[in-house]
Amino acid sequence: MMTWFGALVVGHIVSVIAWMAGALYLPRLFVYHCGVADDSETAQLFKIMERRLLFAITVPAAISAWIFGLALVSRIGLAGQGWLHAKLALVVGLSVYTAWLDKWRRALASGKNRHSARFFRAFNELPTILMIFIVALVILKPF
Repeated sequence: MMTWFGALVVGHIVSVIAWMAGALYLPRLFVYHCGVADDSETAQLFKIMERRLLFAITVPAAISAWIFGLALVSRIGLAGQGWLHAKLALVVGLSVYTAWLDKWRRALASGKNRHSARFFRAFNELPTILMIFIVALVILKPF
């Protein structure tokens, strides 16, 4: 039988996976969106896909990852957990990244985008880098 702690861990991991899926895929949609005319049917489809990905998957997953994560923190405590402080700082960074995704989604949707496909390709690397460090901190607990 699964413990409450185990259920929190499962909820947190599943939420983080869904959050990362959105964080990695949405900028890729922006790359493709940049390559089509603003008034095209394809642009309209990208606008729908981007909005749904952000608000049906990415943001709810981010919120649930925070809820499950904070519940886990309340169980293990922060005292003497330097690796956890560092992880939380990186997760705040991932949350800011998610807010930027919405900012740029709105700019693309309104025809006011000022960024190139190349910018979004480069920006798409940030969540991968954050994820590597977050996972390393959780597994290795270096401090």
